[in-house]
This record gives sequence, C-alpha cells and structure tokens, in this order.
Amino acid sequence: MNVLGISGSMQANGNTAYLVKQILEAVTETNAEATCEFVSLGGHYITPCTGCLQCREKKECVITNDDWGGIAEKMAECDVLVIGTPVYYYDICGQMKNFIDRTYSLWHDRRLSGKYVVTVAVNGDTGADRALETLEGFANAHEFIFAGSVIGKAFLPGDIKDDTAALENAVTIGKKIATLG
Repeated sequence: MNVLGISGSMQANGNTAYLVKQILEAVTETNAEATCEFVSLGGHYITPCTGCLQCREKKECVITNDDWGGIAEKMAECDVLVIGTPVYYYDICGQMKNFIDRTYSLWHDRRLSGKYVVTVAVNGDTGADRALETLEGFANAHEFIFAGSVIGKAFLPGDIKDDTAALENAVTIGKKIATLG
C-alpha cells in the first residue's frame, strides 16, 4: 500500500503538515508493509490552471515550468491520498486551490478514480467544514473513495499539538486506512 500525504500549507512544518504526518505515522505503525510519503506544497511553486483545455487532448497538463507535475505523478501512483489544507477565509488556501485546479488534466483518463482519500482541514476558529466540502468536491469529481476526514483547531505555530480530539481522530483514521486494500 502506497500512501501519499499532501499538506497545502505554505508552512512546510506547520499545523496542517503536523496533522497529516500524524495520520501517516499511524499508518506505518499499524502496517509495516505500507509505504508513506509526505509532500508539503510549501516551498513548491505551483501556477494556477490557465483554462487552456489542452490537457483534454494531451492527457497531461501542458504547464511544465513549475513543481506540479512531479507531485501529481506521486498522487497518480498512490493508493491512498491524505490531503490537508489550512483554512483561509473559510475555505482551502490558495496554493491548494492551484494544486486542485491543475488536477483537471488527470480527470480525463480518470487517473485518480478508485483511490482512497482522507481530507484534513485546520482552522483557527471556524471554516473547516467549508474547506472540507471543497476537498470533498475535488475527491468526488475524481471518483475517490472517501475514507474519512479530520478537523484540527490551531492558529499559532504548534497549536495543533494541543488539539487532542484531532490527534486522536488522525490516529484512528491512520489505523483504518492501514488495513485498506
């Protein structure tokens, strides 16, 4: 089983990254044969989709001067995707939106269909429900199989470590996805 965790936060080691990593750790602790990889979109350059529609014919995104392609290939190869975002203005962050929009190039051949997905949103106060709806819309469009979600509450760096409910939920979901497939 190949599990890919993606944090959309521009903070490579922030609260969202921490929560996604907790899920991955629970997977490897439960299933020694599972392979887990973590990717932070922080530090990566991902341009917005231009809406050129060339991917319909070419079956891949024609934008090649950024970091999206390598991460997308990892996503296409995984069995389980754990995708997390911080909540900015009641929704996913901009870097995650750019990333998701570019997956349109994977949609034509249903390259993500049938994979499992876990969605993660970390908010300071509120808005995680809406952010999860956006992530679930992405997952539904690509025909993922929903395996759970985690909402974390954190504002300042490291605050997520105090959200025991989110951490417990992350471990529970990690153990659950470790038994899939």
